[in-house]
Amino acid sequence: METPGSQSSLHRANLERVVRAVRLAGSLTQAEIARTTGLSAATVSNIVRELKDGGTVEVTPTSAGGRRARSVSLSGDAGIVIGVDFGHTHLRVAVGNLAHQVLAEESEPLDVDASAAQGFDRAEQLVNRLIAATGVDRTKIAGVGLGVPGPIDVESGTLGSTAILPGWTGTKPAEELGGRLGVPVHVDNDANLGALGELVWGSGRGVRDLAYIKVASGVGAGLVISGKIYRGPGGTAGEIGHITLDESGPVCRCGNRGCLETFAAARYVLPLLQSSHGTDLTMEGVVRLARDGDPGCRRVIADVGRHIGSGVANLCNLLNPSRVVLGGDLAEAGELVLGPIRESVGRYAIPSAARQLSVLPGALGGRAEVLGALALALSEMGDSTLLDGSLTTATPAFT
Repeated sequence: METPGSQSSLHRANLERVVRAVRLAGSLTQAEIARTTGLSAATVSNIVRELKDGGTVEVTPTSAGGRRARSVSLSGDAGIVIGVDFGHTHLRVAVGNLAHQVLAEESEPLDVDASAAQGFDRAEQLVNRLIAATGVDRTKIAGVGLGVPGPIDVESGTLGSTAILPGWTGTKPAEELGGRLGVPVHVDNDANLGALGELVWGSGRGVRDLAYIKVASGVGAGLVISGKIYRGPGGTAGEIGHITLDESGPVCRCGNRGCLETFAAARYVLPLLQSSHGTDLTMEGVVRLARDGDPGCRRVIADVGRHIGSGVANLCNLLNPSRVVLGGDLAEAGELVLGPIRESVGRYAIPSAARQLSVLPGALGGRAEVLGALALALSEMGDSTLLDGSLTTATPAFT
């Protein structure tokens, strides 16, 4: 039993601080570890040597700022994490190790009318298939991150109302999947996981305050404040799709009129083009046609961008993020949509907030949410597990 405040307990705490910093970042130089943890360079050097000797971390030569350095990462066989992402029409699963390397990844179509039980059964089968394909030991699974397209009640873990998977409302996704896999499962909504994925490995790297805007069947935002996902006490923070733009506008699924979602989500945008482009048009198709020069599709995407920009301006005035990352199919439109977003932000946001903001497309595409699920699993696991050797022998970003 370690005495609180003793030299041994302080040493243990410093070990856990270093392991946590490396685990969350994937790999860090020793100088970066010192800055992240607040420990002295000498203390970090001694701890890294101890962890290396114990097989918890690996140290490889690298360079930083043109100078030689040593990169520290968790050992490749320390354990694995699993990411599961349920979307409107897809199920995607990834298996990664604690060094932020993806070992296997696969997606398959998902019937939107499938029941929750059928969806979780499919997820279990896909996870088992990928584990078998990688040959990893199931006992090394440290945790699972799960993304669903709807709000999760923070206290109960219950999935709230979702128009994307309506038959799933009221279920407890973490319990459902955890019972099937027999490992801890941590759940969040898809926008939050998209934000986490882009923050760790994509267009959000290097910033501590950002908003990830996902535009698909609905419109949502994942908010990062001071480097952490902000969910709010009820888990519904980031519902930017229900900012009111026009009190006399179309009736939204939430019961209000003129929500941003009614001007930007695919279900409201696609009908605008059906008379000229047919009923089989998808948002992906609209983007492709716009990039090819179709005037109608270009106009619709520009209008959507201006509406999204109005919502982003509200975010800027309230939270003053340094970066907004646009995800979903719409991000593939590039400057056709980003330009109008910036135009609206410049018009409606406080000038100082607008000047500090950069608006970028997501770098991870359709992988953002599943990589965010891996990041969620990594962030929720305990460092004492690694130090105590429960995962046996405990490798830089997911690639």
